[in-house]
Amino acid sequence: MIKEIPHVDARNHGRGSGSRLWPLSRQLHPKQFLSLIGEATMLQETLQRLAALEHSAPLLIGNEEHRFLIAEQLRQEGIRDARILLEPEGRNTAPAIALAALQAMAQDPDALLLVLSADHMIRDVNAFHRSVWCAQALAEQGQLVTFGVVPTHAETGYGYIQRGEKQGDMGYRVRRFVEKPDRATAENYLVNGDYYWNSGMFLFQAKRYLVELERFQPAMVEACRAALAGASEDLDFIRLDAEAFMACPSDSIDYAVLEHTEHASVVPLDAGWNDIGSWSALWEVSSRDEQGNACHGDVLLEDSHDLLVHAEHRLVATLGVENLVVVETKDAVLVAHKNNVQDVKRIVERLKAEGRSEHHNQREVYRPWGVYDSVDQGHRYQVKRITVKPGAKLSVQMHHHRAEHWVVVSGTAKVTNGDKSYLVKEDESTYIPLGQVHALENPGKIPLELIEVQSGSYLGEDDIVRFNDRYGRC
Repeated sequence: MIKEIPHVDARNHGRGSGSRLWPLSRQLHPKQFLSLIGEATMLQETLQRLAALEHSAPLLIGNEEHRFLIAEQLRQEGIRDARILLEPEGRNTAPAIALAALQAMAQDPDALLLVLSADHMIRDVNAFHRSVWCAQALAEQGQLVTFGVVPTHAETGYGYIQRGEKQGDMGYRVRRFVEKPDRATAENYLVNGDYYWNSGMFLFQAKRYLVELERFQPAMVEACRAALAGASEDLDFIRLDAEAFMACPSDSIDYAVLEHTEHASVVPLDAGWNDIGSWSALWEVSSRDEQGNACHGDVLLEDSHDLLVHAEHRLVATLGVENLVVVETKDAVLVAHKNNVQDVKRIVERLKAEGRSEHHNQREVYRPWGVYDSVDQGHRYQVKRITVKPGAKLSVQMHHHRAEHWVVVSGTAKVTNGDKSYLVKEDESTYIPLGQVHALENPGKIPLELIEVQSGSYLGEDDIVRFNDRYGRC
């Protein structure tokens, strides 16, 4: 019987901020919340592969800015009992796992903690389960177990773990952790056979991890305890005491604990693992046609081969090209040679430096009540398509610089407009004057869709004064 509380790290860090998958991945919608392979997002796939493992409610650590994305994707999976811990600011993996361990021990002092990143792909779920079961036996003996991915090629983008003497059926003691190697060193590791890719996934007793962390980083444990002691519950979320957590040192679990402890073990994982850290990596794991093309969406190819073409919203056609990545979204198109996709982050850095918004979010912006799409924008006007979930309500608010005109396309809207409250049905509209206190609600059983036309001297999202909000936003 497996008795563990899976901890899923839903934050946007790992081996980068997801900028190498721009323009699909953005700061407010990074790759763990995207459907890159199949219909489910990477976070949802991470949770789905736990199905055959008997476990307690999942515990997720996430960024404050991603909280409603996490909650919505859990809702889509039918997961109602998960706990979501919100970090006010990232402090790397060692403190995040300490928070999970403390929270797990509050439920079960003997809990095992299975630590998974939310943005990894694993093709062979049965092989993943076998590695987890082998790791469980070592964890129950007090070992801090990491999963070492059996390398398929000489990779210079990952850290490595060198195994030592045998432990149990599949495990080994960790001899050492090594940083990302150069090409020649990586090739030697592959020939040697004693080295694995460092996956960043772990299984151990929560209490054992805390004992070892306190031994090497006592200030970190103290800060995490204080942050949880001062935490508050807000809807589906547990908000840490920000001041206490900001005092926590920042470090990875490798540097803080595993490189120093005498209780580190590694279990090989040969399960088709990939962290999909670039567009070329996505091409490698995608289904391809006879010409080596991997396509998503409405794509038309002529005399083209070895392409990755990802079309989100319109037809993308290619003619006489090869070894390219073409990614189309509503507000940006990327065309890159596959040999250069590791440098997509340079484009993101330029966008930031020039004060543009395309690195931050896509045109579609997710909110706890639904989603809006910025369809058009010009001087003194902006047009949005708004979808409000059944039973959801936007905040009671007002604007200093804009008026709004709402046209209901489908469903029924309940509108608060000053001291009046009324229903607006399909093909009907209403007007919200500048400075008027107002609110929008979907009282029906189907999604409410409407077109919002804003007009005024300033149309930024920060021109919102909230008076009441069921989602706790200021």
